[in-house]
Amino acid sequence: MRLLDRFVNRTDFVDYDDFKNNLHITTPKDFNFAYDVMDVYAKQDPEKRALVWCDDRGNERTFTFDELRRLSNKAANVFVKAGIGKGDRVLLILQRRWEFWVTVLALHKIGAVAVPGSHMLTGRDLVYRNNAAQIKMTLSVADPNVMGHVDDSYDQSPTLEVRACIGGTRDEWMDFDLEMGLASDEFERPADYPCDGDDLILFFTSGTTGMPKMVLHDHNYPLGHILTAAFWQNIQDDGLHFTVADSGWAKTMWGKFYGQWICGSAVFVYDYHNKFDPIHMLEMIESHQITSFCGPATVYRMMLRENYTKYDLSSLKHLCVAGEPLYPEVFKIVKDSLGLMLMEGFGQSETAVAVANFPWMVPKPGSMGKPSPSYDVRLVDDEGNACAPYEHGHIVFKRHESDPAGMFRGYLTPQGIIQSPWCDGYYFTGDVAYLDEDGYYWYVGRSDDTIKSSGYKIGPFEVESALQEHPAVRECMVRGVPDPVRGQVVKATIALHDGYEESDELVVELQEHVKNITAPYKYPRVIEFVSEMPRTASGKIHRCLVKAAD
Repeated sequence: MRLLDRFVNRTDFVDYDDFKNNLHITTPKDFNFAYDVMDVYAKQDPEKRALVWCDDRGNERTFTFDELRRLSNKAANVFVKAGIGKGDRVLLILQRRWEFWVTVLALHKIGAVAVPGSHMLTGRDLVYRNNAAQIKMTLSVADPNVMGHVDDSYDQSPTLEVRACIGGTRDEWMDFDLEMGLASDEFERPADYPCDGDDLILFFTSGTTGMPKMVLHDHNYPLGHILTAAFWQNIQDDGLHFTVADSGWAKTMWGKFYGQWICGSAVFVYDYHNKFDPIHMLEMIESHQITSFCGPATVYRMMLRENYTKYDLSSLKHLCVAGEPLYPEVFKIVKDSLGLMLMEGFGQSETAVAVANFPWMVPKPGSMGKPSPSYDVRLVDDEGNACAPYEHGHIVFKRHESDPAGMFRGYLTPQGIIQSPWCDGYYFTGDVAYLDEDGYYWYVGRSDDTIKSSGYKIGPFEVESALQEHPAVRECMVRGVPDPVRGQVVKATIALHDGYEESDELVVELQEHVKNITAPYKYPRVIEFVSEMPRTASGKIHRCLVKAAD
């Protein structure tokens, strides 16, 4: 029996409406992912492949479910020895090292709260996180730069008691590798083991204003990602799924952890230390026979700019895209090149997948798709009224008797108070979209990214999508900049394809192009050209850095 079948009433849906109206996810009150999924697989099929890990230095390891059971037991014993117990919060700065997966499972077993963190955090960032979340232990890669920032934050973080590292040593730091070697691979399930509403994982999520928010999930959160994995990513038992994500972000839990393992698939991790390289990504897909893949639109565009035809990509059966808006131009290129449609999805650190293109749907290029069964998704205007088709509105979820699968408990304040996500029975996502006549949702942008110019509301993605249809535009990013007359005007930063050069004539041509593609008032009044867009570690355009240059 598949473990997935324990948590859903059925999977044989005939169309989207059948799926939307009839899927039911069971959330047992005593559920603990580490014990009730990972250890069950380890008992039923100990040699079943669970994790395939490799890096760009020639190292590679494949882990079975039983190996992960034993390693997570060892790690649980190490954490307990270090004084970590139920409810304690542990910051993990492990990039894409395989130990991240082991240590998160260990923390789930003892009831401590995993707090993923990026290796790009500075000492100041860490001081804020340590104090806001009352971090008791930091487990870091043995990178001098990362460890230096942790040390810089130590004296200003009174709750931080333990600093531990993996892959090296440092004075006054616990050698986690050494302790793992000494620890027992047996760990008895505690009588008061964590489950149900106990705290599981905490994400820091950044908006465009203010300090990062703390998003708190409980032990039912993994079950929400059945929607993500089984019904959006179309994960198959004994498959090998590859999501492009660093462990410091919630997308790792979306695409490389909970849902994929519930479905019985192995997860693939490529631990690259240098700049994102699309050729290496293509090599990984070919050599490891990846069956399903998820990445931001930029990653697809960069891979298809290479000579991808020399790679055997026939193992790919399903492609998903998330993390940034999907331009119709990218959808078309992927379909024409690989014969597969990109299935876009939408969600947040606060949720599982809430809107997506599911297997029974024919995606409309550029559309997020339709609502997941667990979420009552609606669009409302500034006054809370339902939006008409094609009218821009706030994406909200309506609350019913029980919270949607995968919904977070609330925002944790530095004072330890959990703020409910619900306001008058609604959760406001902070995103803006519109609905077409067929019920498909189309992303416009973040509520605070919406450009307000001379009384018009303009979504950055609409302008970006229009610009991408011009043959000169390789990549672009659009935002609003202050203007004394109009309040804001549209500004576009553009990287050109080879063979095109910036000029005043090209600026006018691009502006006229946008006027012909979409409503004329949306055209970019300010255009700047750059040779390359700054990128995040996962290959996406680093939008904050582009904005910071204004």
